[in-house]
Amino acid sequence: MSGTQLPANLSTEMVREISERRDEPEWLLEARLEALEALDDLDLPDVIKTPGRRWTNLEALDFGSLVDPLNQADETERTSDEGVEVLTFAEAVEAHPDLVESSFGSTIDPTENYLTALSAALFTTGTVVYVPEGVDAEDVTVRAEMNSRSLFSHTLVIAEESSSVTILESIESGEGETRSASEPSSGQSPRDAVDAESRYFSNLVEIDAGENAYVQYGSLQNLAEDTYHYALKRADIGTYGTVNWIEGNLGSRLTRSDVESDLNGDSAETKIVGAFFGHDDQHFDVNARVWHHGENTTADLVTRGVLDDEARSVYEGVQDVGDDAWNTSSYQRENTLMLSDDSEADASPKLIIHNHDTEASHSATVGQVDQEDLFYMISRSIGPTRARNMLVEGFFVPVLEEIAVDEFREDLRELIAARLE
Repeated sequence: MSGTQLPANLSTEMVREISERRDEPEWLLEARLEALEALDDLDLPDVIKTPGRRWTNLEALDFGSLVDPLNQADETERTSDEGVEVLTFAEAVEAHPDLVESSFGSTIDPTENYLTALSAALFTTGTVVYVPEGVDAEDVTVRAEMNSRSLFSHTLVIAEESSSVTILESIESGEGETRSASEPSSGQSPRDAVDAESRYFSNLVEIDAGENAYVQYGSLQNLAEDTYHYALKRADIGTYGTVNWIEGNLGSRLTRSDVESDLNGDSAETKIVGAFFGHDDQHFDVNARVWHHGENTTADLVTRGVLDDEARSVYEGVQDVGDDAWNTSSYQRENTLMLSDDSEADASPKLIIHNHDTEASHSATVGQVDQEDLFYMISRSIGPTRARNMLVEGFFVPVLEEIAVDEFREDLRELIAARLE
């Protein structure tokens, strides 16, 4: 494996202790141990590279100092709706052992890469949302606080045939989590420096959407800026099924976020809506990917981000249309607005089309606040700062309008306004 060393404090005994503390069944312990054993041979997730540059340097992260597996702590509030079971992972293993066993790792292979395996071996928190056939539910929320050096989370959403559910998930740092970072070593970017006060949060989300099921999953990340954050969210969508993702990233020092949909059933649909807002020396590596396998499938990928100060972003969007994915419709657009000459952005939208019966498009833009618009507003007696903030808020409107859940939209709008202030 290139460049990553296993944490010195990670061992088979430690993984067994995590499992024993939670009184887990043998199959889950074996899954943890298999993930642990695979770590030596796994690479970190792929990152976009341009000539002479790797845009996200995951290999600079010192996992030996970031990971403290036996001292994970969180405070998580879960709310449910009638007919839906919203359980901690431990509760779900006890209440629905066969269902959890068959679903765990069915969408995300725990040994997909180094970070998924690390998370599968060490997770201590998580949620299982079980939506039985025919249930129509809203108002499912999972609001978490990270209160430890490292935290690994695993979420399963099981939506049976003709069911419907809207889920809002959020993660932030608990009280006292923000600590100042030490100076980087010579030749090292501040965003790549890992010091004794840094933290690490990992979140894997698997969604299994059955025939004619509808899942809307909103995720809002506002971690303290001493935190390194990895998230992989993936959905397996059946015939006539729909999974819509809403992804908001404002916190953390470095975020690597992958949101992905597998359109395996005929007439399956997905929408991936993303927003990020970086300042100081924050780094966002955000990616949206969809695979069209069934016939008559539809995808829409919409991402907007704003960068200020020395913040940096890199975006990859992939629309992969399979050989048998006839009558596909797939669209993608990504726009980044830079408020500072010192900020940086790179985008790599990709179309991979294997049959001719496809309607698809992709676009990506990077630009600054329109000076004519700014001048016009200032000339109408609006102060320069307020004018700029109004233009930034307006820039996010196309994404906010895509969010059908009022609570999520207002949470994101308030965080954007707070960042502008």
